[in-house]
Amino acid sequence: MTYQKIPDSVQGFMDRITQLCGEKHAGWAENFNAAFANTLTTTVKKQTDGTTFLLTGDIPAMWLRDSTAQVRPYLVVAKEDEELTEMICGLVQRQFFYITIDPYANAFNEAPNEAGHQTDHTQMNPWIWERKYEIDSLCYPVQLAYLLFKNTGCKAQFDENFVEGVKKILTVFTTEQDHQHSPYTFERDTTRLEDTLPNNGRGTQIKPTGMTWSGFRPSDDACRYGYLVPSNMFAVVILGYIEEIFTEILSDPKVVKQALKLREEIESGIQKFGQTENQAGESVYAYEVDGLGNASIMDDSNIPNLLSAPYLGYTSVDQPTYQATRKTILSDENPYFYEGKYAKGIGSSHTPENYIWPIALAMEGMTTEDKAEKERILNSLVANDGGTHLMHEGFDVDNPSNYTREWFSWANMMFCELVMDYFDIRVER
Repeated sequence: MTYQKIPDSVQGFMDRITQLCGEKHAGWAENFNAAFANTLTTTVKKQTDGTTFLLTGDIPAMWLRDSTAQVRPYLVVAKEDEELTEMICGLVQRQFFYITIDPYANAFNEAPNEAGHQTDHTQMNPWIWERKYEIDSLCYPVQLAYLLFKNTGCKAQFDENFVEGVKKILTVFTTEQDHQHSPYTFERDTTRLEDTLPNNGRGTQIKPTGMTWSGFRPSDDACRYGYLVPSNMFAVVILGYIEEIFTEILSDPKVVKQALKLREEIESGIQKFGQTENQAGESVYAYEVDGLGNASIMDDSNIPNLLSAPYLGYTSVDQPTYQATRKTILSDENPYFYEGKYAKGIGSSHTPENYIWPIALAMEGMTTEDKAEKERILNSLVANDGGTHLMHEGFDVDNPSNYTREWFSWANMMFCELVMDYFDIRVER
C-alpha cells in the first residue's frame, strides 16, 4: 500500500471539513474523516512502474469506473500536493494501459494472474478480471485525465498510452453505433440473466440511432435495451474533453475531427431517440431505448444515471426535460425507487428489493441547489450507515442494519463529495 499514514495535506483538509461541520453536523465529520482516509489507506497500491492500482474495495480487482470515482474528491487537495497529483496521474496511466490491452473490458487484475471471470465466453486474457462492455468504463478515465489537468495543471498523463487508448475508445464508440458489425460478444454460464447477454452474446435487438451501444449498465448488469441514455450523455461530455485535449495540448486534428463527429451524432441520437413520455404526458429522458420504439422509464443507482446528468456536465440542473425526468425517477414511477421507515431513494436490480444506494442518495444531493435537501440527505446517510461510519453498496429502507458490501470505496467517496458540495467545495471542470 502506498499510504501507511494520511498525508499532511489530506489531514489538513479533513480538519477543515471537521471545522466547517461544527457541533451541529459532527456526525458528518466523523463519517467524512473515516471515509476520506479509508480510500488512501486501504485501496491504493503504487506499482514499480510508477502507475497506481486501485482496489474497488472487497474485490481484488480494479474497475475503470470505480477507480476514477474513488479519487475524484482528492483533486481538490491535489492542487496543493504534488505527491497526491502524482498518485492520481499514475492511476490515469494505469487505466489507459488497461484500455490499450482491451477497451471492451471493465475490470482488470493487478498482474496478468488470470484471476476473475476467466471462464466467460468472450475474449479473455490474464490481465482481465471481467469483460462486460460498458460505455462508462471508457468515459471515466478520460474524465479523470481531463479533471486532473484542469485542477492541477498536470499533463504527464497525456502519454503514448493515453493517445493510443483514446484512439481505441473512438474506434469502439464508432463500431458500436452499428452493433451488428461489432466483434464483441459476451456470455456467462449462469442462472442470473443480468450477468449475460442473450442472442448468442450479442444482446437484444436494436436499430442504429446515432447513439453508441452498451452491453452492460454501470451496475455491471445487462442492458435491457442496447442504447443506455445516461452513458451516451457521459460519452457526449468526454468527447468534448477529447476535442479540447487534442486541440490545446496534443494537437491532433484527425482525433479532434473524429471526436466531434461522434459527439454530434450521439447527441443527435439522444435528442431524437432518447426521450419518451412519463405517466403525466411530459417529455422525459428514457433510461434505455432500442431504436425500435421501446423505451424504459426508470433509473439505476449506479453512476452515470439519469439523475447525474448535471453532475457529469451534460445539462443544467434547471433544464426542463431534466427536471421532469428527475421528478419522475424520484417517484414510484421508477421501479427502483423505494421508500420505507428510515429512508427513501433509488436502488438497483443489482441488490434486493427495498435496498437503496448511498451512491444514488449522494448524487441526489449533488444535483439539487436546495441546501436544506442536501442537509436532509447527508443526515439520512449518516443515520443509515449501519453503525460503521462508512457507506455501503445498498441498505434496507426499513432496517439499515441490513446492507450489502461492508467495504465499498466508491460509495465512501461519493458521500465525501456531497459533504464537500454542501460547503461549496467542488472539483473544477
